[in-house]
Amino acid sequence: MKLKTMFAALLLLSSAVVQAETAQEATVKKAVEPRLGAGAKVDSVTKTPYAGLFEVRIGSEVIYTDEKAQYLFIGNIIDAQNSTNYTKVRTDELSKIKFSDLPFDSALKMVKGDGKRVMAIFEDPNCGYCKRFRKTLQGVDNITVYTFMYNILSEDSVVKSKNIWCSADKNKAWDEWMINNKAAPTAAPNCNTPHEKISALGQKLHITGTPTIFFTDGTRLPGAVDVKALEAKWASIK
Repeated sequence: MKLKTMFAALLLLSSAVVQAETAQEATVKKAVEPRLGAGAKVDSVTKTPYAGLFEVRIGSEVIYTDEKAQYLFIGNIIDAQNSTNYTKVRTDELSKIKFSDLPFDSALKMVKGDGKRVMAIFEDPNCGYCKRFRKTLQGVDNITVYTFMYNILSEDSVVKSKNIWCSADKNKAWDEWMINNKAAPTAAPNCNTPHEKISALGQKLHITGTPTIFFTDGTRLPGAVDVKALEAKWASIK
């Protein structure tokens, strides 16, 4: 199969998962699921255009198997001629979200300059990488940043986030803590926060680490990326 044809077929996999499985794909799914361990739930099995392999999708994660589900292949499929990482293309597509569906009323909002370049970040107040990224953002202009406090590192994260959320100036309190290590005042006991709502959302979106950054095209970047990576990402969004 020609490389262009193969790549086109790969992209079609993203729409194939919403179509009915073929009899062969259903058979592979039935065979492979019990071999993945107790509680494993396979969302879909789709035949790929390379080497007779079948894509096994579990959430936004992808592994591969053969038609008899005898072998499992874990890793990236990379085109040896042009270095295209077909697995990354696929997982990036699967991890996309509908940006406008995010609950922005449960986020902090910061606007700098004209605010045209928009992103959302899931951060934990005890995350060192998040603090480093927050300092990186100090040197970036013309942005709108929605910050969701995603408390996954410790119980203390919940306490710190509540104190910040219940402050008179949430954005200032967040920056004071993340950049200057200055804690917010203790929140009133009856102050309500969106902690549980954001925790459930993060799990639904398969966010396993902080910071995780989302852009208006629905794509995500994990980790404390640098300014160069941010600029390149915004430049790629049409």
